[in-house]
Formats: sequence, C-alpha cells, structure tokens
Amino acid sequence: MNLQRRLALAISLLAVGLGTGHFVQSRAAERAETTPKPEKIEQLSAGTDAATLKIDPPAATGAVLATAEAVTEEKSCPLQLDLLAKSQAMIGLSLSAPCHGDQRVVIKHGGLAITGRTTLDGKLTLDLPAMEEQARVTVNFIDGSDVLGRVEVPEVKELHRFAVQWMDNDRFDLQAYEDGADFGTPGNINITNTGFPVDGTAPKGGYLTVLGDSSVSLPMQAQIYTFPPQGEAEVMVEAVVTPSTCGREMLGEAVSSVGGKVSVSDVTLAMPDCSVPGGVLVLKNIVPDMEVAVR
Repeated sequence: MNLQRRLALAISLLAVGLGTGHFVQSRAAERAETTPKPEKIEQLSAGTDAATLKIDPPAATGAVLATAEAVTEEKSCPLQLDLLAKSQAMIGLSLSAPCHGDQRVVIKHGGLAITGRTTLDGKLTLDLPAMEEQARVTVNFIDGSDVLGRVEVPEVKELHRFAVQWMDNDRFDLQAYEDGADFGTPGNINITNTGFPVDGTAPKGGYLTVLGDSSVSLPMQAQIYTFPPQGEAEVMVEAVVTPSTCGREMLGEAVSSVGGKVSVSDVTLAMPDCSVPGGVLVLKNIVPDMEVAVR
C-alpha cells in the first residue's frame, strides 16, 4: 500500500503495544508502593526459651496472582497456522488463535496484504493464491503478536498472476479480456464472472480471486487474476467514481508474480470531482509485461 499510510498503520499498532507495556509497568510500580507492610510483629511465648514470631501476611497478593494468570493464559492460548499446497497453486490457510476471537487480522504473502476476521473461537480458513514458490505467510493480530507459516508451492513457477490491492475506502477492480473478448462476454473475467468453476474442476482459462474482509475496521482488499495457461489476455484496472471515491486521490498497489518472482508497484489515481458519479476510469499498462500474450 502507500508507504506513508503503511508506516502510519504500523506506528499506530506499535503505539498500542508500547502503551500497554507502559500501563503494565506503571500499575506494577503502583501496586508495589501500595502493598501493605506487615501490620504488627508479636513475640509469643512458646513454653520454651525459644521465641516464635507471628507475622500477619500482607493483605494484597494481586501482583503474584496476575503473574500466575498471565502464564496460564499464555499456555492456554497457543497460535497455530497450518498451510497446505493445493491445486491451481493455491494455499489452504487454517488459523487457530483461541484468545483472538472475532478480531481483525492482517494476512501477508508475496507482496499481498489483506484483512480477515476470526470466528468467535479464533478460527479462520481461506484459500490464498500463491505468489512465490517458497511461500511465506504471516498473520498479524491487533495486539502486535503474529504467527508465521511456510509451504512450498512448485506449481506457481508455471503461472503468471497479477493483483491490485487497496485499503479502506479506496476501490479498484480488475477486468481481464481473454483472446480478444468483449466486455460482458464469457471471456471477460471480472468480479461478477471470476472464471473459477463452482464445481471445483480446473478452470479452462484465467480466473479471478477476490480477497479481504471489508467488514473490519481499516479493511485491506485485493483482486488477483491468474492468467490462462494458453492464449492471450489483456488486463486493465478500473476505478468507479462514487461518492466515497470522487474528488480525491486513490492509492493502491499492483503486485505481479511471473514464474514465482514477485514485483510490486504503486498505483496512484486522481479521481474526478463529485459532479459526475458513476463514471469509470480505466488504467492500462500498469505492469506492461503482463499484457503480452501468455503461451
């Protein structure tokens, strides 16, 4: 995404983590200062020459209990990320994070960064297009913790993929035209005609994968087009003029994977004013290498 916006997001997440640490340290110091000292020491006769000391215990033991509870919570809330190489060079992702239920997470792989939402019990599953052969996937949580997984996807070496991704209220759409197809025909692959068969069979041409949960705060979404193994395909990026996009600059990134090698470039688009809603801006040649025929 735009570098400055990514840095701002990272800094805000770091500030939350540092703020939490400072709060814990301050509370610990405060608790130590306010912990009562033994109220009295009595010397009692034990019937022998030896004296026995009776010391009243401190009234507060919260610091010790908090430490024990923290250790118990850490042991009972392991993070687990399982990755599986699937057909069509897809990565099957399965996340288990029992202490991160119903939370926003950011999933990163091969230049892609998208948001997801865990279930109430901290589960998340999805299929992710592999962009690299030695695929590395990271899941970041709102408290600053993360979990990393790796899987080998050799099939991606035979594929060409192109993605556009954006954040928050920005929005881009991919339009692929295979073998000279016109708009609205079966060879026009887009969000309404993804080209991926619903019966699970291998697609005959190219196909589109749509990723990112838009229901979370600061959503991060992406569309990824996988070129057909044979034939020609031309890919364009569109931006629709809407009340939420007009009259401002939209920011995004284009991510291409050719034979498992990834490159990333910025996408910046000045949108028309809000007097002409419904218009469509078409961007060509964002990644020129991807517009040539694929054999």
